[in-house]
Amino acid sequence: SCTVKTCWMRLPSFRSVGDALKDRFDGASRVMMRNSDVDVPAQRNDAVPHRVPRRDRYSLQLRPHNPEHKSPGVKDLVYLEPSPGFCVKNPRLGIPGTLGRTCNDTSIGVDGCDLMCCGRGYRTETLSVVERCN
Repeated sequence: SCTVKTCWMRLPSFRSVGDALKDRFDGASRVMMRNSDVDVPAQRNDAVPHRVPRRDRYSLQLRPHNPEHKSPGVKDLVYLEPSPGFCVKNPRLGIPGTLGRTCNDTSIGVDGCDLMCCGRGYRTETLSVVERCN
């Protein structure tokens, strides 16, 4: 008799993928980019065209912005410029700012007052609303 063995790859759970990305995001490092002095090799004249490895295709080198930090690895997340601040209004970038927005003082998330108020402090209001119902 014949037996059939079927194997397939399975993606990890969405939560574990998100956690891994968040860890890499938290550990992202600022880098500077400069062209390397090494030229891309010329095309060879044989039947199979010479392919430049993907990592060497653009001859760019990423160096850490802070010389005391290590160079980024293949799987590290990097950025060239810091994100603009979201606390102060900047119409040119379309950032509305956070002044005057309602926040949740019990939340530790992005809607929490500690993060949203950017250290300016906040005022707590308690409103009593009377509504007619039936």
